Amino acid sequence: MVETIILKELRNVVESFGNKYVTEDGVLKKDSIISDLDKYNQDLIEAILKNKVLNENYVESVIDTKIIKVEEIIQALEQDEYWINSYTKYANKIGLTSNGRYLDETSDIVLDFPYKDSVLKGGMTKEDEKNSNESFLNEIIAKEEIDVLLDNKIFKNVIKYDKNGESTISEIKDTDNLIIKGNNLIALHSLKSRYSNKIKMIYIDVPYYFKKRISEDAFKYNSNFKLSTWLTFLKSRLEIAKQLLSTNGSLWINISDDGMHYLKVLSDSIFGADKFLGTIPRKTRNGKSDVPFNMSQDFDWLLVYSKASEKDEVVGRSVDRKYYTTDDFPGRPWRVADLTSQRTIEERPNSDFTMINPKTGKKYPVNPKRSWAVTKDTFDEWYSNGGIGFPDDYEFMNGERPFRRVFKDEDDKKKKSYVSTDLLIKLIDKSTKGNYVNKHGNDQITELFDRDSFGYAKPEQLLKAIVEATTNEGDIVLDFFMGSATTQAVAMKMNRQFIGVEQMDYINTVSVPRLQKVIGGEQGGISKDVNWQGSGSFIYAELLEKNAAFVNAILNARNTEELKVVFDKMKNIVDFDFRVDLQNVVNTVWDEDFETQKKILVDIIDKNQLYYNYSEIDDEEVKKQLSKEEYEFNKSFYSLEDNALEDNDFGD
Repeated sequence: MVETIILKELRNVVESFGNKYVTEDGVLKKDSIISDLDKYNQDLIEAILKNKVLNENYVESVIDTKIIKVEEIIQALEQDEYWINSYTKYANKIGLTSNGRYLDETSDIVLDFPYKDSVLKGGMTKEDEKNSNESFLNEIIAKEEIDVLLDNKIFKNVIKYDKNGESTISEIKDTDNLIIKGNNLIALHSLKSRYSNKIKMIYIDVPYYFKKRISEDAFKYNSNFKLSTWLTFLKSRLEIAKQLLSTNGSLWINISDDGMHYLKVLSDSIFGADKFLGTIPRKTRNGKSDVPFNMSQDFDWLLVYSKASEKDEVVGRSVDRKYYTTDDFPGRPWRVADLTSQRTIEERPNSDFTMINPKTGKKYPVNPKRSWAVTKDTFDEWYSNGGIGFPDDYEFMNGERPFRRVFKDEDDKKKKSYVSTDLLIKLIDKSTKGNYVNKHGNDQITELFDRDSFGYAKPEQLLKAIVEATTNEGDIVLDFFMGSATTQAVAMKMNRQFIGVEQMDYINTVSVPRLQKVIGGEQGGISKDVNWQGSGSFIYAELLEKNAAFVNAILNARNTEELKVVFDKMKNIVDFDFRVDLQNVVNTVWDEDFETQKKILVDIIDKNQLYYNYSEIDDEEVKKQLSKEEYEFNKSFYSLEDNALEDNDFGD
């Protein structure tokens, strides 16, 4: 039997005590271990605390005090199935539990969310009806089964795209844009070492949760998610997204009405309810008549979160203002502002005076209902600092009242103006006579590609509004449900750095070609609004497949004979799930129907080994799959010293 990392580490700890906790045959003396854990045996507790893996999984810090979860270790020891099948109670049993034990183990009852400490890997490459029914690809991997799944991965097929076309590349710079093809959960964890706390804005148009299957605004493969698995799928990704987000950055989650409230509760638990900025409504269409309950739901929503404090300026908007340049204030453009107060002269008696222009002597009586914003005593100070102007000072000036003069350099020092939660409702392209933003996104894709290339793209105007409200030039923008690369296209046109992750095959038929067109100066979307003329570059890289290649081969098999060919290769190469009785699979799998055969063959593959880990990069068999430039790129990405390189160590 192959053991999990946690099991191996616990065994290593107890074996360090000789025969005290292990028989001569290597069998754990569970009663002895449990007894000493109950007594908080000092030697055993210290050994567990010193073990890095056990410390991470069974120890919590509370007010600078370490607390060991003795009960969880004991529960693991008491449940024979745990040692045989890792966390199989979460794979095989869903129901009422008390302290992690089922009804046949205890008399106390609570309702347990079975996947709360798990990872929903998700694994799709095609967005079509056939794959939409292969829900077994959205596999639950329990916490104790997660081994090296989330370790840094090796990048392959690294290409740089710029105005000169494609080129190989051997390093990445801090300012480079990056596109990754591969599972987004795994890719995000590979980004962690380089980009933690550096992403200013994350926008994700997540797979929507629907109570019943509909086509509009949906990734076609996701609508069959059960609520618990959908939440697990997003929980895993939001947790790592939080690590990547900068302190004053923001996360924008686009979501439908069905799933919005569930996702709000989940996101509160991850970020904290006090880090919730607001719910932004987005108008998606004009009303429809053939709708449930005769009510047309014409909005979707954006949930916005941050790691910042309330006092921080997470969002803001710049206001276009008219400034004057005059000889009396050289090099200091200025604008006109109101010099009156909303209070009456009775409320502000010190502001009840006639203002006289020192240059011309012209008098300006106070308005009794709106007193001056300046008092008699402070007028001279304001005026000498340039803070007060008069219309009779300038021939170009209109108006009959003194004004407050505000210099541009003063505006530049102020915080940005507030952002209203109705900012996205206003995104109506009037030139299309009231067709709302969903149609805009589809039209923009149609202008670039065939209409069937991608469905339900978000419009560039939507992302422009979010990028403007949350970032400055040079800030990093991340979208790990990249789709047709709308976020990345907008980021490039607005001089922001971007990262995108996509596992679907259309990354190479839609997403990358779209960004190539942006580099070339395409004039769709927001191009005219920002005077986009083309430029920029990005690096494309793929996670180096290991077991994932066989998952794809299984999915693409057309019949049992092709599956048998794939399985024969798997037996010599693939890392199988440690619980698999391979001989039993060989003896029984071909008696099942074709779809069940595919499901079984996918199930038995070790999901921890979908891609090659960076720790394996110096393995000779791995290096043969990489070019010298790709090897150097990986070293650069993970910021490690290059080893001495020999050309003959690598593949072509």
